Amino acid sequence: MVRTMSFVRALLRAVRAVRHTPHLAADLPADEDLLLDAPDGRLGPALVAAARGEYAAAAELLAVTRESAEWENRDRYTMRLAAFAVSRPDWLADWLAAAPRDPDALLVKAELAIVRAWGSPARAELLREIAPLIDAAASAEPTDPVPWRIALDHARGTHAPHTVFESLWAEAVGRSSHHYGCHVAALQYLSAQWYGSHRECFGFAEEAAADALPGSLVQALPVRAAFACLAAGTGGGPTGRQSPQELFGDRIDTAADLAIALSAAYEPGDPWPAEVRNLLAYVLVVRERWEEALEQFRRIGPYATAFPWARLDDDPLGRFTELRDGVRRQVAARTPPGRERGPAGVPPGPVEAPGQPPAKAPGRTAGLPGAGALGKPGRSRSGDHYA
Repeated sequence: MVRTMSFVRALLRAVRAVRHTPHLAADLPADEDLLLDAPDGRLGPALVAAARGEYAAAAELLAVTRESAEWENRDRYTMRLAAFAVSRPDWLADWLAAAPRDPDALLVKAELAIVRAWGSPARAELLREIAPLIDAAASAEPTDPVPWRIALDHARGTHAPHTVFESLWAEAVGRSSHHYGCHVAALQYLSAQWYGSHRECFGFAEEAAADALPGSLVQALPVRAAFACLAAGTGGGPTGRQSPQELFGDRIDTAADLAIALSAAYEPGDPWPAEVRNLLAYVLVVRERWEEALEQFRRIGPYATAFPWARLDDDPLGRFTELRDGVRRQVAARTPPGRERGPAGVPPGPVEAPGQPPAKAPGRTAGLPGAGALGKPGRSRSGDHYA
């Protein structure tokens, strides 16, 4: 009788998945329509021109961000242009040859140098050698916080002590008190992976989020702290001590709630908060908050980002689509007959084929990673700030 009931429950789940999965996919972009780290309407033309070997469009774009104090855009564009220059160094060399004191070219040069050094086995040594490049970028435009974000990343890579970090942080926030990139760089320095602890990381993130302006991406710092905590893994070890995810579970969920509220402040499909939404979707998947994760995939629209999915797989877009489909199936399996979208608490677990052994626990399967799936340290990815 027990076996019969188990078979019936598995059959009902399979029926629900078949019935509801197509409906749940109706407002999700098709896989072939997804874009990975798509540039916005301003950066796109500059990258197209750069591919032709022309630097004028990039120079004009960064000059506008500097003159109008668009520090967030300036930071994003600088990282993307430096990433382009990794494979096309001649493009930047031509720009610098024509304008050796251009503060925008010097900024891209400093960012490119740190990206290259970060990927080297001799990282600390190479990073120390490029300190003058960061100083030159900072001196060329004294009001710009972006060189100080680079300096914070540099300090992390060179094992700078807390006193040095604190002085750099003061310089950064003195120029832009709510600059998201500088906050992310500081959060990484304070993480348990580097020179702080989970408690210190959460404390910094939560305080910064509480002081953030309405709609500021700084409100997403706690979910970045949650990601860092989840990256530490789930195993309690032979001593039986609680894992970081268990110890900070409430703070992880509170961080996710705050990020959900921030995401709701932007229109679905808005590229500006795309990276935050991608990160939030991953945290919700690990926490097995399936319906909320599916809603974030809807709000992401076509804008997938390499971070955090590149931390899981060498094919971040493939991983994104795989997990998005897995979340959709989890929600479908929990949708009772007669309801299009059931509450997150509706049992039972993942879809099981009739007569097959139960699937592994949600979030621990090959398709849906747990926190232990995070890893691949030392890889430089967009949005990762050389994590």
